[in-house]
This record gives sequence, C-alpha cells and structure tokens, in this order.
Amino acid sequence: MTTPLPSDLARRALLTGCLAAAAALTLPGRAQALTQAEAARLIDQVVGDINRVINSGRSEAQMLPEFERIFARYADVPIIARSALGVAARSASAAQMRAFTEAFQGYMSRKYGRRFREFIGGELIVREARPFRDFYEVRTTAALRGQAPFEVVFLVSGRSGRDLFFNIFIEGVNMLATERTEIGALLDQRRGNLDALIADLRRMG
Repeated sequence: MTTPLPSDLARRALLTGCLAAAAALTLPGRAQALTQAEAARLIDQVVGDINRVINSGRSEAQMLPEFERIFARYADVPIIARSALGVAARSASAAQMRAFTEAFQGYMSRKYGRRFREFIGGELIVREARPFRDFYEVRTTAALRGQAPFEVVFLVSGRSGRDLFFNIFIEGVNMLATERTEIGALLDQRRGNLDALIADLRRMG
C-alpha cells in the first residue's frame, strides 16, 4: 500500500515545527559535517533496533529498558531535556540538570517505549532523508497490522559532536513541543520546585 503524501498544510506545519525546534538548539558545537547518507544510516540503525525490540516477544517490563538503551544511544538526550525544561533550565544548577536529564531519559523511554510497543507485529521503514536548514529530517513509515500506515519523522543533527536525533514527529505530533508543554505544566503544579519534579519523573511515564 502506498503511503499518502502529507497535504501542503501539514507539510508547512511540520517544517514550521522543525524550524522552531532548531531555533531552540542554538548551542555551540562542531561545524555541521553530517551528510544526508549518514542521517539516513543513523535512523536505519534506530528503526532496526526498535523493530527488533517490538517484535522480540518480550513483556513490556523487559522491553522498556531496551527502549531506554536505544534512546540513550541514538538521541541527543541533554539537548532534548534542556529544551523540554525550557526557561527553568537557565536557573537550574549543574547538579540539577544532570539529575533532571537522567530522570527525563527514563521518563521519555517509558512513555515513548509504550507508544512504540503499539507497533508490535509491524515495522518502521526508512523512506528518505533530506536536508532542512542545518539538520536533516528522515521520514519513516510505520506499517502496522490492521491499520493504515502513518509517518514518523526523525530530525537528525551533528551539532553536539555526535550524529544523533533530537526530535520525533509521530503522525505530525512534535515530541519536543509536546514535552516542553507537559514538563512546564508538571513544574507549575509543583510551584517551580525542580527537585520535586525530578523525583516524580523517576516514577512517571
């Protein structure tokens, strides 16, 4: 079955989200040296590992640590965590940022690991990689049993000194934007107490 192309409106929304995500990542790093082929190869490795886990026949309790290892290996976790924390990251101590990043990694792995677990019996297929500004978007298709295929887009950059993905769009939903809103709301519920948020994130997801 041929995956339908997104509408012009959806494409513009995606690219706007990409640009907003990129603007949040204006941190010093090495000069952009990532190539289109390297971006595609990275995500090919990511989806290969995800496909292996989701079709391993393991229980959820066994799968989630595997998803955390995948997230830690291929995602730019410090950048994603800092972006998700938003303005509060500016006043956080170095120790708090380390603790938040660690807790956030586990939280994200459990949350999105459960989402990818819905793909059991299917697979992610890398379709294309193309440049956008100073990073690449790698488009994949989630082909699931009994469901219409849908798009999962990874944004890949080498700005941190390693080639890693820093955002995912699942059916057009921007992970970075979503998590920044949700983490902000969780922090507000704790009256800005970052230590309380860190403690709670270790149990959430």
